[in-house]
Amino acid sequence: MKRTLTVSVDQLFRPHPGGIGTYVRGLVEGLATLETPFEVLGVGPRGSASSALGGLPLRYTSAGVPLAALAPLWPLMPLGVARESVVVHATSMTGPFAGGTSDAVHSVAMHDLLWRDQPESATRRGIRFHEARLDLIRRRDDLRVFTTSPTLADRLTDVGVDSSRIRFVRLGVDEHRDPPASEEQVAALLDAHGVTGSYTLYAGTREPRKNIERLIHAHREARQRRDELGALVLVGPEGWGSVATHDAVVLGPVERSMLWGLYRDASVFAYVALSEGWGLPPVEALRMGTRVVASSSVPSVATNPEVVLVDPLDVASITSGLCEVVDQERSGTGARERMRSVADLTWRQSALDHVAGWQ
Repeated sequence: MKRTLTVSVDQLFRPHPGGIGTYVRGLVEGLATLETPFEVLGVGPRGSASSALGGLPLRYTSAGVPLAALAPLWPLMPLGVARESVVVHATSMTGPFAGGTSDAVHSVAMHDLLWRDQPESATRRGIRFHEARLDLIRRRDDLRVFTTSPTLADRLTDVGVDSSRIRFVRLGVDEHRDPPASEEQVAALLDAHGVTGSYTLYAGTREPRKNIERLIHAHREARQRRDELGALVLVGPEGWGSVATHDAVVLGPVERSMLWGLYRDASVFAYVALSEGWGLPPVEALRMGTRVVASSSVPSVATNPEVVLVDPLDVASITSGLCEVVDQERSGTGARERMRSVADLTWRQSALDHVAGWQ
């Protein structure tokens, strides 16, 4: 008989689910590939779940309250958590943090400390929320903490989270769920925005923390030396805070299949965020064999020898990195090595890491 594993899926109900939303989807889909004793139960806000969940392989239960009410209420009561749950996993700091059987395992995914690293990119209310949740997590000795970065694990230990509670889990890519758009479809989209030929791609939210303005200035300088970089194309929604995009081409949000096609066809993928919890986009680009320039502060690729690492605070460093990366072989052996460098970053492997962390 299957035992109930409850995971929070509230992030998928937000207008822009972002990286945490990708994690939720990937984890659930990864769990579905395993032969485990668990039946996955997703818990989230009141309302229609069909469009938000998009066919995820889980059973859904409503917490009975709107999305905005979950953050203040989940620390107080396990709304929506089935009494028979043997594992209750909060996929973000929102919760839930309790419920289930008397001996249920409770865990939470800690993605970053960005409100401390980049306080200017957060609201006062957001900072208060995250500090209160960090204090809750620190005090809850029974709560297992899943992190994707050894550096984050060390920092959590420094602020009082016992290291014995921390579990390391990998994240993954989901390219098999959305096959890439064809070269013709990608070219048609770019042509509609005035882009022909080669291009440099950035994917993610447009907000100050992502360091897009420095990237734009560096790309302008680098393209004068290496024309094969082409135009700078920005994909993704607006985030918190305004960003001047200057002469970059803004496509805005695109479907996942188109994103995979853009990754594949880009001359270079550039991701020079000032700080990052993990950093899925450069891993996704590598999975398509694309050449990558990234900040040395992006945990997902900080030790990957196939990536050209740069100082995100130094425009000259970013410029040099963009010029250097185009000397890498674009296809053939070079592309295969880049794919191989992230071969173990799959959602199935992530699910295995999580299951091990719950044992």
